[in-house]
Amino acid sequence: MPAALAPQAPPTTTSPRDQRGRALRDLRISVTDRCNFRCGYCMPRAAFGRDHVFLPHEALLSFEEITRAAAAALRLGVRKLRLTGGEPLMRRDLERLIAQLAALRTLDGTPPELTLTTNGVLLTRKAQALKDAGLQRLTVSLDALSPDMFQRMSDSQSEVGEVLAGIEAAQRVGLAPLKVNMVVQKGVNDGEILPMARHFRGTGIELRFIEFMDVGQTNRWDMAHMLPSSDVRALIHAQHPLQAVDAPRHSDTAERWAYADGAGHVGFISSVTQAFCGNCTRLRLSTDGRLYTCLFASQGHDLRSLLRDGHTDDATLTRSIAALWQGRTDRYSELRGLDHPGELPDAPRVEMSYIGG
Repeated sequence: MPAALAPQAPPTTTSPRDQRGRALRDLRISVTDRCNFRCGYCMPRAAFGRDHVFLPHEALLSFEEITRAAAAALRLGVRKLRLTGGEPLMRRDLERLIAQLAALRTLDGTPPELTLTTNGVLLTRKAQALKDAGLQRLTVSLDALSPDMFQRMSDSQSEVGEVLAGIEAAQRVGLAPLKVNMVVQKGVNDGEILPMARHFRGTGIELRFIEFMDVGQTNRWDMAHMLPSSDVRALIHAQHPLQAVDAPRHSDTAERWAYADGAGHVGFISSVTQAFCGNCTRLRLSTDGRLYTCLFASQGHDLRSLLRDGHTDDATLTRSIAALWQGRTDRYSELRGLDHPGELPDAPRVEMSYIGG
């Protein structure tokens, strides 16, 4: 594996605030628009089928360009870097990028929190290399344990056993604490809620239930297929009593509950019924170098041209990101929840697979 970059000296830039007073703390980096799954809520086969044209390699940000963008974000107060996709483990030599990012430093001179979200299929062969490169922990997306329901949800030839083996491999090499995300669709995979809860209780893995969201334009979102987190929690509580835990960090997306018998925690991400826009500290970098200030954004902001302009120094890059953040006003989930259709963007929303959710 190529040597990691030398650690940077602690930067001195202060953190900007957006128009609602939110600091920039998290950068989500999509490293590929490709995926080996065709989940209906993210990359439905009807829209991402055999004829779909993915980004050519030259359009993708190089690892060096991604690292440079991440370094600029860290100078602005970012503390957490999350690698996403598509499926990030499909990006060749990803360990080299992880090593480069692990060598960066936050404003206080410490390494950034470095995480990754994956569907887990490739984890058995990748887990050790990811850990050795500097990845600290990861989140695995898993929407069902039943083999039939798993294949229906993933619309793939993969088997749920491959994902479970990947989770075990990640635990074995120390990529922990590990989280598992389940997107719940009413009338589709809601019968998997209790089996998933039973499977991960007592394992040290935090299972998180995500409300089905209207991300992008192709997932045929319908409120009738959205099961509120409160209903999911009540279902689990009836079988395995839950109790509230301390309030999460200000920017956390999940509300955490503990099993009363001490068998661990579950989380609930409720973007539809309990919007957390007011606490959102996340900026997203697409595979081809566009910055998005909201998961539900319609427009990205070109960073790639700055990264590829040989006359643009890092100070200019940092100022550009700061200016974008300072102008941010996004609160899509709040407006949707308040039933303000006139204030929601009219333009098509970016697909989740493009900016990594």
